[in-house]
Amino acid sequence: MRDQFESPLIKRYASKEMSFIFSPQYKFQTWRKLWIYLAESEMELGLPITQEQVDELKSHEKDINFEVAEEEEKRRRHDVMSHVYAYGVQCPKAKGIIHLGATSAFVGDNTDLIQMQQAMILVRKRLCRVMDKLSKFAMEYKDMAQLGATHFQAAQLTTVGKRACLWLQDMLIDLEELNFLIEVLPFRGVKGTTGTQASFMDLFNGDEEKIMELDRRVTAKAGFKRVLTITGQTYTRKWDNRVNQVLSSIAQSLHKFATDMRLMQGVKEVEEPFEKTQIGSSAMAYKRNPMRSERICSLARFVMAQVNSTAFTQATQWFERTLDDSANKRLAIPEAFLAMDAMLIIAENVTNGLVVYPKVIEKRIMAELPFMATENIIMEGVKNGGDRQELHEEIRVMSMEAGKVVKEQGKDNDLLERVLKNEKFQKLGITEAKLKEILDLRKFVGRAPGQVVKFVTEEVRPAIEAIPAWDSIDAGELKV
Repeated sequence: MRDQFESPLIKRYASKEMSFIFSPQYKFQTWRKLWIYLAESEMELGLPITQEQVDELKSHEKDINFEVAEEEEKRRRHDVMSHVYAYGVQCPKAKGIIHLGATSAFVGDNTDLIQMQQAMILVRKRLCRVMDKLSKFAMEYKDMAQLGATHFQAAQLTTVGKRACLWLQDMLIDLEELNFLIEVLPFRGVKGTTGTQASFMDLFNGDEEKIMELDRRVTAKAGFKRVLTITGQTYTRKWDNRVNQVLSSIAQSLHKFATDMRLMQGVKEVEEPFEKTQIGSSAMAYKRNPMRSERICSLARFVMAQVNSTAFTQATQWFERTLDDSANKRLAIPEAFLAMDAMLIIAENVTNGLVVYPKVIEKRIMAELPFMATENIIMEGVKNGGDRQELHEEIRVMSMEAGKVVKEQGKDNDLLERVLKNEKFQKLGITEAKLKEILDLRKFVGRAPGQVVKFVTEEVRPAIEAIPAWDSIDAGELKV
């Protein structure tokens, strides 16, 4: 259909795996799975439900009669009861025990939590794949000197690999937060209409131990370690906001990485992949726009904005619940995950094909290094008998003159030539050979190579390898 809006998150960006988690099929088969868990657990705890009824429910867990449910919803204006009805059409023997004692939030909220749990696990795998590629890149270029920048002005040297570790450091923090949230995310469980479990008190004749055991059993069957003791009709929407906060945190890290990539591509030091048939500009045929990195930034802003949506939803809940969260949740949570999935697919594509230009990097270093080396040159002169203050003033004047040549005439930095021609420095043994020794780039990068090795081997790699089956998914398709 070409005459209606299509979500670009589905059409252009996100993977099939993430799209499936938030699909109608996954949502409603999870509803049915929850109804099976409920009926099965109620049967085990003595309610008059038969194995035949449970088996009938299981036989139609995934073959959802959508048309029946949709037609019923037009009449009833209630999605849960419409699907209860549709399930009952397929399961006539079990019809009377579907959703027994439960309220809509039993399937709605618990499914939301299951979807968020599974989506975070997928995000974690994709994040690990990006970190894997980036850590290998960092190790490969741990020794290659690169001009550092503070305020986007030339600063002391770093290395290409060390800069990559700055991105990795942010992602490692995100991975730790994601691990924690996956671990502590709770299940709403079986709570009834206002969270008091009053309907189950009737079903189990006031036996609170059996009701708590029902809660535990359904929670365990759903794969959660923890069930909430206190809820209203819904689980507190703070959990939605906490989930979006961790997605926002990852988005911030990816935005930083992609912004740095855009800046480096602008000075032609490091580039993202650019395919042979790719067009950078419709007008300027020579351009190699950083479109992948730009797309990461664009999607990251969208994800970061969703935190406000879930924050306002949590803040404006009334007593045991209000329904103004429903339409919002259908957008703010799934779309944040779909956009995050897309960003990580793009980020892996970028990190797996980074192109480094050593000659450009070296040229940019040499345009600034003479200024950075002035203290080293002065110290060499002092060691050979020179007066520090006199040498400092001499080289200060020459630096100002060289700076004018660079800025006003657009010529190369000629400070080193000025030093070699200066009689005071000549008398102190500052020769071309000595300058070459002084300007050895390894002396200007500090412990950067060692920091990379320590960080990657002792922190990044162990964190990645600790994630179960982190490499069990493929890279994902870069659709456009």
